[in-house]
Amino acid sequence: MYKIEFLREAVEELEKLDRPVQKLIKEKLEILSNNPDLLRNNIKPLKGIYSGLYRLRVGNYRVIYRLKKERLIILIIRIGHRREVY
Repeated sequence: MYKIEFLREAVEELEKLDRPVQKLIKEKLEILSNNPDLLRNNIKPLKGIYSGLYRLRVGNYRVIYRLKKERLIILIIRIGHRREVY
């Protein structure tokens, strides 16, 4: 099981979203921390300047994160609408 950690900016971005969207994202992050394979169709490694980061698709929203396998941590970097997050 991975531990979820947030950058301060990601917390602020999450708090700006509507409550139902926040709830859905939190549910997906819980699944991601317990069993990432269940979300494999919604996870994509990023390329270019975002190399080393991953994207989790949650409807029209995206969660950008870094996986720290050696410490079993998922660090949430950004959360936002797909048009604005990159």
